[in-house]
This record gives sequence, structure tokens and C-alpha cells, in this order.
Amino acid sequence: MDPNKRFYITTAIDYANGSPHLGHAVEKIGADVVARYHRRKGEDVHFVIGMDEHGQKVLQSADAAGVSPAEWVDAIAEEFTEAWKVLNISHDDFIRTTEDRHHRGVQEIIRLIEANGDFYQGTYSGYYCVGCEGYKTEDELVQEEGEELRCPTHPSLEVQWMEEENWFFRLSAYTEPLLKLLDERPELVQPEIRRNEIRKVLEGGLEDISVSRSRLPWGVPWPEDPDHIVYVWLDALTNYLTAIGFPGEEYQATWPADVHVIGKDITRFHCIYWPAFLLSAGIELPKTVWAHGFVTYGGRKLSKSAGVTFELPEAIDRHGPDALRYYLLREVPWNGDGDITRERFDERYTTELANDLGNLANRSLSMIEKYRGGVVPSAPPRSLDESCEKAVERYEHVMDDGLLHQGIHTAMDLVSEANGFIERQAPWSLAKDPAGAPELDATLASLARALLVAATLLHPFMPERMGELSRRLGTPELPTLGLVLSLDLSGNSVIRGEPLFPRPDLQTK
Repeated sequence: MDPNKRFYITTAIDYANGSPHLGHAVEKIGADVVARYHRRKGEDVHFVIGMDEHGQKVLQSADAAGVSPAEWVDAIAEEFTEAWKVLNISHDDFIRTTEDRHHRGVQEIIRLIEANGDFYQGTYSGYYCVGCEGYKTEDELVQEEGEELRCPTHPSLEVQWMEEENWFFRLSAYTEPLLKLLDERPELVQPEIRRNEIRKVLEGGLEDISVSRSRLPWGVPWPEDPDHIVYVWLDALTNYLTAIGFPGEEYQATWPADVHVIGKDITRFHCIYWPAFLLSAGIELPKTVWAHGFVTYGGRKLSKSAGVTFELPEAIDRHGPDALRYYLLREVPWNGDGDITRERFDERYTTELANDLGNLANRSLSMIEKYRGGVVPSAPPRSLDESCEKAVERYEHVMDDGLLHQGIHTAMDLVSEANGFIERQAPWSLAKDPAGAPELDATLASLARALLVAATLLHPFMPERMGELSRRLGTPELPTLGLVLSLDLSGNSVIRGEPLFPRPDLQTK
């Protein structure tokens, strides 16, 4: 493996049939935290997100709005772009499947698969869920008494019975190769619960799949067969290659992806279809597909039709984008499902951000201003410095394992220890006696170092606020994780400033 290869992380590209919501936000924020964490480790990171703009549902949405598909996807893409800007998502590229660079890559991967003999023509007869843009077997559908068959993921939509001439992919030929891959490379599908689900599907055997649609006027044309367009999932999955220059040779400097971040509802496409397509095309597989869980509200699925709503703009406005980033990944485990409410958001913000972290910063910087003229003193380490070392070690361990919520816990445990350290050391008492000056210096210096460590650990989660805290400590640029413990803050001029996390007037929320 090339030691100069970039750390390449992607998210699922969002389907252009509606506005961004909290489910989209959890994924983008989580992936952004991973990207920022690897940057804090000093790695060269390439982070890609984007829009999936083809398919039948996009056509239907555009038609319902009375606009062309192109006009529709342009407007939706603008909404998503603005949402990720507000939430400080640090992506390096935003790919859209309507771009020429993407079309070229999709047609090339089809040629590679065709050269391997894995395409053939046939007639597809079966069910199709427009919401999933996926073909469904009858055992994948549910049916209430007296009702039509429904997709469990999109119960409000009727599944369609389809019969048409299509191109097929010999997915059945990849059952054993994919099972072998899971045995040899368990890290390919994470977390373990998702890998077990995929294994179960594979052990049941795979059937060939249709990979084209006929008479659909919106999509990537099938090479040499303009009467067909490429099935939206074969189209969409290829974005992970086209975003880095495929089919040009430059893509090889970044591929394979280190991690594809996706929702648990699309594992079959990413952990079965995508590896099979790549094996057929002779392209290296990604290292890991990480399937995160779902977010619910008060124990119920977020749904406008059911009246369970917490719209993304409202959630951002409640306490600001950084606080929402923190809350979502504090409350939703990166390896499972999580539940949120407005009330718990308020509680976390007030208790953990305004009180614990905000108060620690305010007290520490105030005392450095009051007792040492706003300059961090030079002094040997104290017990709090040992806690910082342990926190960094623990943080790197859990973050490398993809346990982002535990990364927050680790950082906030250090914040709690620092608040306890203030109470034990009682700097206000040390300041009254000249003999206590050396111990006061050591206390204030340790608090400054602990604040910088906490800011560094929490920066991937709250980049704007933690960047501000670093600047108030006299450090314009946050250090990498490898340097944060050795950075000398003595002589830095600090600024207390306004509260990092103002206490909200919840009566107006």
C-alpha cells in the first residue's frame, strides 16, 4: 500500500427527491467527524459527499412540482449544499450524478464488467419500490390484511409490478467470493451486527439482478444501447470512483476508499452489489463499509405524515450548528440507533456545554486573567496533566474503532476532571498567600493545557466553538493529536471573551 495515499472517506450520496433532514445530517456530521479526526492525526484526507440525481422517483418529484428533472435536481442540490455549509461539513468534493465526469465513469465500469462477461439481456418480472429505487422479492415485502404489498422502508408507497426487457448482472456468481471475503476481511462490513446480516443474505444465495431500465428518460445511457438507461444503483455507487477521477489513472492515488459511510438500510447495495461490481470490473474493493443506525424522535420514526417532526432548520436554530453536531453524535451511537427529543437537546446543551465545558473555560481563563495578567504561567505538570495523557490515549483508541460517541464521552470526562481539579486546588485560596504562588502557577498552567486538550478532542465534533476556544488560549491553530500534549502554552496571552455556550432562553424555543 502506498504510504502517501490519502485517507479517503465518502458518505452515501443523497437522493434528490426532497429536502435535507436530520437523518441526512447524522450521516454527514458523523462522517465529517471521522474526516476531521484523521486530519487531527496529521493525515491527508479526501472527503466526498454528493447527490444521487437520477431515477424514477426524481422524475415523479419533478413532475409533481411542474418543473423539468434538471431544474428540480439543481434546486434540491442547492438546498443540500446550503445545509452542509451551515453545519460546517468539511467535504472536499460534492459530486452530482448528472455531471459529465460521472457519466463517463459509469459507462466505463459497465464496459469493464461487460468485458468480464457478467452482463446479459433478459426479461425482468417482479416488484419495484420507487422509494428504494430497488427490486424486491415477495418475502422482502409486507402486507396488512386487505392491503396491497408494501415495502417496509417506504410503507406509504405502493410497490410496482414491472415486466420489461433489461440488462442483467450475474450477481449469483459472486455468492461464494463474497462469503470468502467476509471471512478473510471482516473489517469490510462494520459494525459486526451489519456484517452478520450480510452474511445471512449471502448464505441464502444470490440471484442475478436487473441493472438497466427501459423507456425511462432520465439517467445515464447504457453504452451501445440507447434504449436503456443504467439502473440507478449501479449509476449511484460508481460515484465513489468518478469523484476521484475514474476512469483516468489519477483515481488510483486515492482509491481504495478507506471507509464508505452509509445508513443501515442500504447495506445490501453497498456490501453485496458494489463489491460484486468491483470484483467483476477488476477494481480493488473499499477497505470498510460502515453502516450507521437510525435516529428516532421520542421513540418514534421521524415522519411528517405521522406528525413526528423535528425539521433540520429548527434543530440547527435551537442552539446553533455546533451544539446540534455535538448532541446528535452524543445521543446517537455511531454503531447503532439513537433517540432524540427537543427536551434532551436542551438538557444536554445546558448541562454539558453551557455548564460543564463553558463554565470550565470561563473560570480557567478568568483566573489566568485575574491572577496572572492574562498570561499562561510556566510550571511543571500536575495530576490533571496525567489525566490529559490518558484521555488522548483513550480517545484515539475509541475513535479508531469508529465509536464516535465514546470519543465525546472521553473528552467530557476530562472536562469533568478539570472542574473537579479546580475545586480541589482552590486557586482563589492559593492567590491569597504569596507562598502559594508556585502551586497557583502549576494549577493555572495545567488548566490551560487541559482546556487545549479538550478543545482538540472535541474539535471534530464542534469545529467552530473549539477553534474559538483554542484562539482564546493564544493558539490560533489547533495542534495535531501527536503534538497537543507537548505544546508549550506558557507565555500565551489568553482572552476570556463572551460565554462559549450562552445559556438559552428556552421559553422562546
